[in-house]
Amino acid sequence: MKIAVIGCTHAGTAAVSNMVKLYPEAEITVYERNDNISFLSCGIALHVSGVVKDPNGLFYSSPEELTELGVKMLMKHEVVDINVEEKKITARNLTEDKEVTDTFDKLVMTTGSWPVIPKIEGIDMENVLLCKNFHHANTIIEKAKEAQNIVVVGAGYIGIELVEAFEMSGKNVTLIDGETRILSKYLDESFTEIVEKDFTDRGVQLALGETVNRFVGENGKVSAVQTANGQYEADLVILCIGFQPNTGLLKGQIDMLANGAIKVDEYMRTSNEDVFAAGDSCAIRYNPTGEYAYIPLATNAVRMGTLVAKNLVKPTVRYMGTQGTSGIKIYDQNIATTGLTEASAQRMGLNVKSVTIVEHDRPEFMPTYEEVQLKVVYEEDSKRIVGAQVMSKIDVTQSINTLSVCIQNKMTMDELGFVDFFFQPHYNKPWNFLNQAGLQVI
Repeated sequence: MKIAVIGCTHAGTAAVSNMVKLYPEAEITVYERNDNISFLSCGIALHVSGVVKDPNGLFYSSPEELTELGVKMLMKHEVVDINVEEKKITARNLTEDKEVTDTFDKLVMTTGSWPVIPKIEGIDMENVLLCKNFHHANTIIEKAKEAQNIVVVGAGYIGIELVEAFEMSGKNVTLIDGETRILSKYLDESFTEIVEKDFTDRGVQLALGETVNRFVGENGKVSAVQTANGQYEADLVILCIGFQPNTGLLKGQIDMLANGAIKVDEYMRTSNEDVFAAGDSCAIRYNPTGEYAYIPLATNAVRMGTLVAKNLVKPTVRYMGTQGTSGIKIYDQNIATTGLTEASAQRMGLNVKSVTIVEHDRPEFMPTYEEVQLKVVYEEDSKRIVGAQVMSKIDVTQSINTLSVCIQNKMTMDELGFVDFFFQPHYNKPWNFLNQAGLQVI
């Protein structure tokens, strides 16, 4: 069996590592246009801030490691054409600038995503950078040494983490986003207003509800960012606007969403039985709605890549869908979220209500305790839980993993109120704050 794997970051690395064990007789070839694999881009901001001293620690595998397992690793090879019907691949060796062709029995598309790059005047200027891979991280580190005024465009996770890292490094930082709130896809307003205050208290300039019109500069180097509301001085600009799937090679050959995300079934199969896909190139079942959704997360990618390997020959282990569960730490706030926010649920037309609990993590007779804010979103009629958010200066983020399981299993608020949680004064209260949320619904 000849297996061709296109792309080898999280999903690709997980798929290949498991396929080697499951199909020792298979001929596995990996095509990767970069010179590295398995880079954890979520650690870029930690590297920028100096928390992670050695960026090589952000890799958990290597081409050499997979080669030793018997995998043919074609690094710096960019696939330029795939013919699914004829099962043929054409790739360009970027080092020698020549094309190579091959055939496959099974194709695994783990091509991931790429940052959204809008058509804005001046976007090609020097010091307007992307933030995705290892080389981007190194460039950002190097450029930031000399920059004093840094503008981050995009208030999602990566943008927010970079803003924190730059501010803590003593830079003048401006954050621009078209939405009126930061992290608006992940958190409702009662949470985001706390983080926004943390930023403004530290001197970060928030330019929210503003869209970049153009980048201004001299001699081809950026000096300012222009929006309809004003101009912001910038020695360095980092674009963190979002991601789009890298799937153009299969356009018109397999089923996709409008944005190009490949549709896969519960066994990671595409509309062609010999083509599998995983990771940021895919659309997957989103359990809060039951519909296809594009949710590019490393956690999803490694699970899906592992499932590709297990299901490559025959359907074996079913994918259970995702809640888009994620977390972030900004200054003193530990934040985690799963499923829908109340705002996003309402935009989708769901009839939802919510419960917000503000409680201490431990009994007040203990020498110390911290405030916990929890919000749970649920369908009004069925009381089915569809989302949750938690924030505290103490780390209670694992509670969101519990609520993720609740959503996956279609649990109701009534059931949440009586789930069996332990009590020990060092850790919690007799009524766990998750129980308390469920008990609010009558």
